[in-house]
Amino acid sequence: MNRQELPGASIEVQDLTRRFGDFTAVDRVSFQVEEGEIFGFLGPNGAGKTTTIKMLTGLLRPTSGHGRVAGFRVPEESALIRSRIGYMSQRFSLYDDLTVDENIELFGGLYGVTGDRFDERRAWTLSMARLSDAADRPTGELPLGFKQRLALGCSMLHEPEVLFLDEPTSGVDPRARRRFWDLIHKLAEAGTTILVSTHYMEEAESCDRIALLNRGRLIAIDTPRNLRQAMPETIYRVRTPHAVAAVGRLARDPAVVDAALFGRDIHAVIEPGAESEVGEVLRRNGLPAEAASPISPSLEDVFVSCVRRAGGAVVG
Repeated sequence: MNRQELPGASIEVQDLTRRFGDFTAVDRVSFQVEEGEIFGFLGPNGAGKTTTIKMLTGLLRPTSGHGRVAGFRVPEESALIRSRIGYMSQRFSLYDDLTVDENIELFGGLYGVTGDRFDERRAWTLSMARLSDAADRPTGELPLGFKQRLALGCSMLHEPEVLFLDEPTSGVDPRARRRFWDLIHKLAEAGTTILVSTHYMEEAESCDRIALLNRGRLIAIDTPRNLRQAMPETIYRVRTPHAVAAVGRLARDPAVVDAALFGRDIHAVIEPGAESEVGEVLRRNGLPAEAASPISPSLEDVFVSCVRRAGGAVVG
């Protein structure tokens, strides 16, 4: 098999690049994911998250760069990689016109899971998805949260070492999303390495580490806590009875990087080194000096800051 073990590393990527004509979708991305780690991809639409996942799963050939997944080379050993991974796409990859059981049988055949092992994995999938009493129900009739868990079970029938989840909870209600993430943590605790892309900040907070992507480039990578602590700007909560009018004035002030409404408050991001000017910033914008207090940045604040410093998100 020409397999080379990488102690502790389930995914290793070096300068991975993908171009479509003159457009560079992924630009020299490098990172490493440890065994049993939940590793998050966070980025705006067009950042390169799905394209990177498709290259790592063997669905798309890189223009340049290389890597390893489950010990096998990208892209030379893509067939071997596919036998060791699970992949759940944005659309769940299920067949709505098949029953729950028929979908499980289909994916079991694709992954070569047969006999007693299939019976065991089928029972696990039905139990995990809470569909033990609905095995004969058409999949298209299932609520989205149940489809989501069924798709996860189908992608895990062969007990893969590495699991790729591409925005798996898009459109799912918060309660179903929480249940899904409970399953993700259980899989990671059992040793499965998980790479998951998401638009939800609360999901990114649940990852061991996250990579922020923008315009095809990796712009930050660390634990959520370390990323928050490393944010260079200071954020102030500004309280005023005229928040809608004040946010526009603050946003135009040269010492203010950004200002946005958060409920009835304004979050004003102040340029590094200008913190001592906050009182003056407020006064010249018609706000009392005592209306502002520094707050800890959220992951959303960090994300916006990193994307802004990296040139902004792609529009359109």
